[in-house]
Order: sequence, then structure tokens, then C-alpha cells
Amino acid sequence: MNKLYIGNVSEQASALDLESIFEQWKIPFSAPFLVKSGYAFVDCPDEKVAMRAIDTLSGKVELHGKVLEVEHSVPKRQRSCKLQIRNIPPHMQWEVLDGLLAQYGTVESCEQVNTDTETAVVNVRYGAKDQAREALDKLNGFLMENYALKVSYIPDETAAVDAPAVGGRRGFNPRGPPRQGSPNLGARPKLQSDVPLRMLVPTQFVGAIIGKEGATIRNITKQTHSKIDIHRKENAGAAEKPITVHSTPEGCSSACRNIMEIMQKEAIDTKITEEIPLKILAHNNFVGRLIGKEGRNLKKIEQDTDTKITISPLQDLTLYNPERTITVKGTIEACAKAEEEIMKKIRESYENDVAAMHLQSNLIPGLNLNALGIFPGAASGGMSPSVVSGPPAGAQAGYQSFGQPQVESETVHLFIPALAVGAIIGKQGQHIKQLSRFAGASIKIAPADGIDTKQRMVIITGPPEAQFKAQGRIFGKLKEENFFGPKEEVKLEAHIKVPSFAAGRVIGKGGKTVNELQNLTSAEVVVPRDQTPDENDQVVVKITGHFYASQLAQRKIQEIISQVRRQQQPKASAAGPPVARRK
Repeated sequence: MNKLYIGNVSEQASALDLESIFEQWKIPFSAPFLVKSGYAFVDCPDEKVAMRAIDTLSGKVELHGKVLEVEHSVPKRQRSCKLQIRNIPPHMQWEVLDGLLAQYGTVESCEQVNTDTETAVVNVRYGAKDQAREALDKLNGFLMENYALKVSYIPDETAAVDAPAVGGRRGFNPRGPPRQGSPNLGARPKLQSDVPLRMLVPTQFVGAIIGKEGATIRNITKQTHSKIDIHRKENAGAAEKPITVHSTPEGCSSACRNIMEIMQKEAIDTKITEEIPLKILAHNNFVGRLIGKEGRNLKKIEQDTDTKITISPLQDLTLYNPERTITVKGTIEACAKAEEEIMKKIRESYENDVAAMHLQSNLIPGLNLNALGIFPGAASGGMSPSVVSGPPAGAQAGYQSFGQPQVESETVHLFIPALAVGAIIGKQGQHIKQLSRFAGASIKIAPADGIDTKQRMVIITGPPEAQFKAQGRIFGKLKEENFFGPKEEVKLEAHIKVPSFAAGRVIGKGGKTVNELQNLTSAEVVVPRDQTPDENDQVVVKITGHFYASQLAQRKIQEIISQVRRQQQPKASAAGPPVARRK
């Protein structure tokens, strides 16, 4: 598979133009370019070089105003059941990829391809041509954890032989040659970080960073093996512009240092005397852990790097801009060291959050997690400040009425350590107000039962997504503020009230349902016996567990309540007053 097809070639392009592009990117070729009208072909020395050409050039390099498309050259008769899928997230688990591929047909083999790219590549063989075609149509460009998959045919030497129809349900037949672990466990020593470096630079230096005809930024990109986006059109007229650097942690740090050096030189050349600090943008979810309890983490970075670091206030945040500005002052060398330490902490926080989210997120019914805005970059690469909005998922969870679907509000009582109340409220109530706005929920802290009380009750009222956001932030805040040990999981008790007539359904015959709930969710679920229903004829269900366990249990219980209510409705209408006949 060393023959390449080059598409979207300008009519003005010549074989010499294409040769110069390959030489510029140090991609060898073993035969002259064959240029046709609008496309071209070329042979590479081997498959590995061909793969590098595809990843380096396709969709990224322009020639005479047209962006080249580069892929394997596959004769029509060999476009059958074999596909190559590229740009797979480097940390993707095989089970997740397998499940995605199996949606389109029977996968007969799936083999990892060794490449020099940070992302993973696999060759897949489907059981039938139509299955491969559907997978190609549906998966090409499919966003998977902010990586757009690239899918193309590869030569299928057996295509001339008519394959028998594949029966049975879709799924996986016995595998091809075994793959060596997950994509992230391959031979590639350095992987691109999921968390790009985001910087703010003064607008007056943007031109110098780009350079004449883009020469300077191209040079930085080439030297640091990174992709750099300068968001010139964002915030028209603003004094500062964001820059996003996608690379390995080392590549990001190297690009950062280069950009700081360019700004300092430009400041000297233009006789700007004030200090040009390094400004890093970071999602607010990670900033608490960067600061640490009583600011210890940040103080240590300052001491170790001989810098002065400040962070923009919470008041600057909005739901559509959840990033805070970390300003670092010092020499270029000191700021570069500080950037490494700051981004190391932020990446650790991101990885911990994603691992927790992936653990059980797909099990929680009635919630569109990408629409929650809790984790950055749900819709656009990495740490982009955009927040994805989506339709309320209440209907899936059983909250539905005729006409316009409406999401019912729920009330949850969450119990936190009494010592943590100050952290949740914040200075002059700022944190709890901001949390309430962010989540779209009412959040109140009930008065203490007594002087020596060890727990306080937080009353959260709002629909399912609001509950998820508010409770998630509270769990996170307790961890950030070190109310639980570094290796200790945050487990809290939550109380929800259910109608007394539904309590039996939550418990199940002989406790079967509640036991299944506990096995499924990993949360402890208790319906205390001999409860006296309150004035609203409701009883309490107690749920104890880590955040995702608690959320899953809450949603499952609300689902049971909704089912019981739907079953009660016909009975209620049957017992209503008779309708008079029209005469």
C-alpha cells in the first residue's frame, strides 16, 4: 500500500510543484508524479512513508489555493471490505473502538498499524462490501473524543472473489492477528496531549508570531512538531488574542518558549518597556487543583521556578467562557519552567476527570453528558471555551408530558462535612451563587442541627442536568480542598424522597430491585424500614457512593418512580367523575 492518490489538485499544479511539497516535508518518493486533471498519483518507498505522507499532507497543505487530499490509491475493483481508520485517539481503549466498528457489520479482523503518528491507525476488514461502505460513510469525519476519524479504502486483494453473504447478528467474528494492548500502549514513545496549551498574547505581537507569509509560525510548528492555531478573528478589537498549541507536552512547552522569545524581541524592537508576562488559559474545573489547599501547589511552583503567578478572579467567568487566565511573571527561562509545571497539573486533573467520567457515564440514562459543560472541549478540540448545549434529556429519564416535553424539578439532600461549608459558600457567598448560576439549580445549606454536628445538608433543587452539574461541582470542590485524602475517593450520602406508594417498587420483592441497583451502580441504596410518610406522603431513600455511582442510582430510582406514576394515571382517570353525555 505504498501508492498514493492526491486529490483536489489545482489545474495550475505541475509535477514539480508536488515534488517540492514532498521535499519540503521530507517525504521521499520512489517514482515520478503522474499528474492528471484535478488529481495525481505517486509511489512511496514503503507503506510507512505513505502513511506519513497522508497524515502530514492530507487536509493540511495548500497548493495554488487548494487544500490537497492524500490517501491510498485503491483500484475500483479492490474497493471492497477493507478499510483503514486513522486519527484514532491515542488513549482509546480497544473495547470502545470494537463497539463502534461493530455497529456497521461483522468485523472479521482489526489490526493495528505501526506508524510514527501520535494517533493510532487500524486496518479493518468487514464481512461484506455494503457493511464496509456504511462504515466508511458514517465514520469518516466522526468525532471521537475531539479527534475526527479519517477512513479510506485500502486494497482488498480478495475482492475479485465473490464473498458469501454474511448471516447472523452484527458483531465481531474471531479476530485477526492479536493486537498488542490499547493504542496508547504501542511503540510510540510520545503521545500528543489531549489538553492543548492555550495562551493569551497581546494583539500587537500576533503579526511577529505569524511572520512574513506565515514563515515564523511554520518554522515553530516544524521545529516543535505541533499544530498551532492563532485565533485572530476571536474578540475583534480585543487587546489580546488566544493561541492554541496541539502537541506533546514537550512540544507545547517548546512552542511556548519560542513564542515568548519572539514577543520579547518584538518588544525590544518596538521599544516597549513594560514586562510581557506569560498568560495561560485553563478551564476553571482544573484551577482549584492547580492552586491546592491554601494555595500550596501554586506557592510551590512559584518557589521552584522563581516566578510570580496570579489567577483571574471567578467573577470573570461566564457559562460560555469557563477559562481563567493564569499570569506568570519572570524571566523567559523561569516562565517556561512554570508553564511545564502548571500544564502538568492541569493535564493530570483532566485525565483524572475523564477516567472517572468514562467509568460510568455511558450507564447514566436521561443525561447528555456532552451537553453538561462540565468537561472542556466537548465539541471542539481540547480546551476550547465553547460549551455545547443540547436538548433537555428529561424525557429519556421518564419526565414527559403531552405537548411540549417538560423536565420535572427534583430535590436532593446532599450531606457534606460540616467543615466544608465555608468552601462551598465561598467568600461573601460568591462560590455558591456562581455554582447555582452555572448549574441552573437552587442550592441552599440547611442550618446545623447542633453545635457538634459533623455533617451539613445541602438542598439542591433543579432538573436532572442541573443536579448532575451542581452535585459534580460539590464533589469536585471537596476533593480540591483536600477534605478527602489524595488516594481517598469522595463518597457522600444523598437523600431523595419518593412517593410512599413507589417505595415498594424501589425495594422490589425480597429486596431484589434494591440489590440489583447496588450491584449496577456500586452505590449503597437504603430504604429505611418503618418510615412514617411526611405531609406529602413521601419517604426517604438514602444513597451513598462516589459521584457517578450516586448519579446513576438517582437516575435509576427516578426512572422507577416515573414508571409507577405512569401506571397510576389510568387508575386515577378511571376513578374520576363520570363525563356527562351530550344530548
